[in-house]
Amino acid sequence: MGSPNVRRRRRLRVALVSLAVVLLLISGGLLGFGWYYSGELLEPENARPGYRDTVTSSASGSVALVESRVTVLPGTWGLVWPGGGAKVGQVTGRSAGTVVRELEGAAPPDGTLVRMETAVWTTDPAEAHDLEYTEVRIPTELGDAPAWLVPATSSTWVVAVHGRGGSRAEALRVMPALHELGLPVLAITYRNDEGAPASPDGLYHLGDTEWRDVEAAVKYAERRGARNVVLYGWSMGGAIVGQFLARSAEAVDVAAVVLDAPVVSWTKTLEMQSGNRGVPEQLVPIAELVSDWRVDLEFSRFDLAAHPPAHRPPTLLFHGGADGTVPVQPSRDLAAAAGRLDWPLRYVEVPAAEHTAAWNVDPEAYERTVSDFLDSVAGVR
Repeated sequence: MGSPNVRRRRRLRVALVSLAVVLLLISGGLLGFGWYYSGELLEPENARPGYRDTVTSSASGSVALVESRVTVLPGTWGLVWPGGGAKVGQVTGRSAGTVVRELEGAAPPDGTLVRMETAVWTTDPAEAHDLEYTEVRIPTELGDAPAWLVPATSSTWVVAVHGRGGSRAEALRVMPALHELGLPVLAITYRNDEGAPASPDGLYHLGDTEWRDVEAAVKYAERRGARNVVLYGWSMGGAIVGQFLARSAEAVDVAAVVLDAPVVSWTKTLEMQSGNRGVPEQLVPIAELVSDWRVDLEFSRFDLAAHPPAHRPPTLLFHGGADGTVPVQPSRDLAAAAGRLDWPLRYVEVPAAEHTAAWNVDPEAYERTVSDFLDSVAGVR
């Protein structure tokens, strides 16, 4: 049977081994979560949206969709399905789980899976707005990246930077207003976009390397006569613009910045998105740690209020009060800190707007605000 001391030592060994196994399982589980969450964040295929809404019927000038959080959102949107797209307007009716919206263009057959997009148009400047444009190639450090160049009369160019999982079509909403001001628009792609070079690891770096593709675009504009530039960034495009302002020698040539629902703190953004997934906020540092291992990120550098860029040109910042993807509070915090940071920043919050949907809620007001802001900046025109 053994002495009591032997039995105690045996029980202690069993307890220690059991504890070690439990700790290994917990550690493995945490690292597994971190790897999964970092994959959701860094892997481009996970950023590309699917089709989660359904058309139930359509008639001349209207379309009915199954009611969802997205299909009831106010404003003007794109309706996209595999192989097609249309423009939808305001909600005109709701009943029995169905939402009816204004429709411009052909609707897909009943039962088609669709998604609503803030970008509205999925075509090109000519088809969307009858704007003359050229398909150009921007030489980046990874190879040539396609871009649209919409010419105009000014020597100030707008370089438009779309968000994570988006495309240069994001800029189509504001092109007419910018063209009306006489500003050429260069709507770019960056690494890991469709048609653009992939990063060496095939992963997003959340702005930490993508800013170099913006730098290449600015240099391209300057070689073709631009005296200065306006940077226009949506969502992760705002994080990319922030890193460009912080780290590029070309930042001194930026006359103004427009940011729409920008990521001005990746940590706060991950905390919101963890809540959306039902994941405890306390696990976000694990996701950041694994992301850092994978792509060598310093998450703190993306907090623009705590670590403002070296160059801080006049900035117009839009954010939707109903944004469920990128939290509005960091934008509010940046606006509140702007005076202390010696950063001439105008903040416009659109209460009903979801993520990057400030234009969609009220296009005329949005465009008027952009035009008034750019008119007020010395040297832009």
